[in-house]
Amino acid sequence: VWRYRDAFWKGWLLTIGISLAALALSSLLGLLLAFARRAQREECRAAALVYVEALRGSPLLVQILFFWYVVAARFELADRLLVGVFVLSAFSSAYLAEMIRAGIGSVGTSQLESARAIGLTRWQTYRFVVFPQALRHVLPPLAGQFASLVKDSSLLSIIGLEEFTFRAQQVNSATYSTLESFIPLGIGYLLLTLPISALSRTLERRFHYEN
Repeated sequence: VWRYRDAFWKGWLLTIGISLAALALSSLLGLLLAFARRAQREECRAAALVYVEALRGSPLLVQILFFWYVVAARFELADRLLVGVFVLSAFSSAYLAEMIRAGIGSVGTSQLESARAIGLTRWQTYRFVVFPQALRHVLPPLAGQFASLVKDSSLLSIIGLEEFTFRAQQVNSATYSTLESFIPLGIGYLLLTLPISALSRTLERRFHYEN
């Protein structure tokens, strides 16, 4: 298996790239969806609700297969990496939207009224009043979702994307050394997810304050 270390390394780096791209895109989509779920227009709230429930209500594996073999094939999109990042981001954004919405909703209306009373704009209210408090509440679930996003990227191997899991499967097929092929796989994912948990605990201590 040691002879295939370059394959493991390339797959691990690709997994990092996929995870970072999906994390950034899903965070942006999740934030937009959270605001859409709290919008004044009923049509906007309904559309966001349908999106969130549809993505959360179906397995990620099914979504990957559907987007690759149906949507991507229909529009002649052959870039597995692009499709993989998009599907992973869309799936994760549905969960992030509900976490962010719940965090924003945890801030009392009295604080929003006080912010308006002292002349803060809507953006300033969210920047200085809502987001600092919401962040404290959503950090633990956000860290868990980001860690899940990294692990969920392994499902992209089903469409032939040569990420970490796909490379490990290739090594296993070439060497018939199942244990030796998948132990590095587990260690590689731990090296990606454990720092996320550690960073989350650090940020929790930093933003902690007494009620």
